[in-house]
Amino acid sequence: MINTSKIKEYQPILEILLASLSAFLVHKLAFFFLDYLTIETAFQYSLFQVYLFFFICSVSIVFLLIQVKKRDIDNVGNGFLLLTLIKIGIAFLFANPIVSSTSKFKDIERMDFFIVFAVFLTIETVVTIRILNNKQQN
Repeated sequence: MINTSKIKEYQPILEILLASLSAFLVHKLAFFFLDYLTIETAFQYSLFQVYLFFFICSVSIVFLLIQVKKRDIDNVGNGFLLLTLIKIGIAFLFANPIVSSTSKFKDIERMDFFIVFAVFLTIETVVTIRILNNKQQN
């Protein structure tokens, strides 16, 4: 028999997966219609690599927040801020080759990277708000 409480507990990770896949497909479609698919080959990181990086970061953050919630729900907000700050630092290191790139498509790639960053930050924020709102229901 399936333990529904465990499924409900880790539902935020499934939400991240679905939101990430949706955003990735929309982004790829936009590249297709803007005829950027050939430009993407000149990027430092492919769109898939950027999404994978931020997906792994988001899943890690939310998984850790779920663990923090089990111990003390009052620290979830502080944990979110700390983990997001760490993610920003890692993202800066990850984006450094893009920022210092001399490619003629560097502006598109930079904008692309920071749009994906903003999308995942929004996803994480919404999921964290839901985790915190569950405090009132439990």
